[in-house]
Amino acid sequence: MPNQTKIEKNMPLHRCGWVSSDPIYLAYHDNEWGVPELDSRALFAKLCLDGQQAGLSWLTILKKQQNFEQAFYQFDPEKISKMGPADVDRLMQDSGIIRNKLKIESVIKNAKVFLAIEASQPFSDFIWQFTDGRTVINAWEDFRQAPTSTDASKAMSKALKKHGFNFVGETICYAFMQAVGMVNDHEVGCHCYERTCELAIK
Repeated sequence: MPNQTKIEKNMPLHRCGWVSSDPIYLAYHDNEWGVPELDSRALFAKLCLDGQQAGLSWLTILKKQQNFEQAFYQFDPEKISKMGPADVDRLMQDSGIIRNKLKIESVIKNAKVFLAIEASQPFSDFIWQFTDGRTVINAWEDFRQAPTSTDASKAMSKALKKHGFNFVGETICYAFMQAVGMVNDHEVGCHCYERTCELAIK
């Protein structure tokens, strides 16, 4: 029996099937993905990073996250909103980030829109309205069962675009919703599933 207990303790944790063995990816999945985020600034930063992902893998963005934070003043919307063409040209030479002019300009534009929304209501309230302020808890056996967009992500995308946000298509919005805990799409067999269910906003 002691040997059996030892084997059980040393058994690898089951994680969602989309996670690779990369330590950065493992840490992100285990500690951040699916955990409800209610801080407006943190939501803004995550939405900007998700926009940078368009056409790329999320791991690529994760590996550059600290560089993005440095380039965009830790995603301080006030400071970003004051950036201009010279800053865009400078960042286009920064190999630590994604050197895509449209994506760089989108962060600056999105910061201005974020501040405009914040002038009338907390950005967190604006974002969470699309799930009625609650976490949608799913129960997928396999991550591939999860959709890539929903009516909620379509509504979010439409509303964000109406306000002037860029790189916020319905698929990006759904990935964002999964990441910030608006939706719990951890596989039911994943070791994070029960914890994120407990943390869910109800």
